[in-house]
Amino acid sequence: MTVPQIPRNDAARKQSSAPYLVPLLVGGLVAVALGVYGREHTPTGYAVGPAGFSGAQAMKSWLATGAFVLAIVQVISALAMYGKIPGLQAPPWTGTLHRWSGRLAFVLSVPVAFHCLYALGAQFDVPRVLVHSLLGTFFYGVFVAKMLSLPKRDLPGWTLPVLGGLAFTALTGLWLTSSFWFFTTFGITF
Repeated sequence: MTVPQIPRNDAARKQSSAPYLVPLLVGGLVAVALGVYGREHTPTGYAVGPAGFSGAQAMKSWLATGAFVLAIVQVISALAMYGKIPGLQAPPWTGTLHRWSGRLAFVLSVPVAFHCLYALGAQFDVPRVLVHSLLGTFFYGVFVAKMLSLPKRDLPGWTLPVLGGLAFTALTGLWLTSSFWFFTTFGITF
C-alpha cells in the first residue's frame, strides 16, 4: 500500500529553502561590506610590513601566488574526491589535503586582502584595478557562503562544487589582475 503524497503549498516550499539561502545572504553581505569599506576608508598607503620582501607589492604577489597554487590543489583534490578524474581513485588522505590546502590558501590571502583594503582601498579609476577590487570582495563573499554551507548535509550535491568553482574562478581573476600583472610589468622580484 502506498501512502499518498500531500502536495506542499508554495509557502512551505519557500520556507524549507530559507536555511539554504542564509549562507548566500551572509556571503553577499560580506562582499558588500568589504566593498563599502574599501571604497569609503581613506587609504593609508601602508598596512603590512613586507618581511623578507623588497616591498609590499612583491609580498602581496608572492602570497597571492601561493594561495593560487593551493587553490589549484583544491580543485584537483575536489575532483579526485568527487570521482571526476578518470582512472584515479582518491587516496584516503585526499580530504585532509583538500581541507589543509584550503586553510593555508585562506591564511595566505588574509595579509594580501588586509593590505589591499587598508592601504589602497577599492579603486575604480583603472579597469584592471576595478576588476581586481570587485573580484576581491566577491571572493571573500563566496568563501563565506561556502564555509557556511559546509555543515549543511542536505544541500543539493552541486552546491559546494559551484561555490568552490566560483571561489577558484575569483581567485584566478585576482591572481591575473595582481600577481601576474606585477610579475609581467616589474619582473619576478622578491
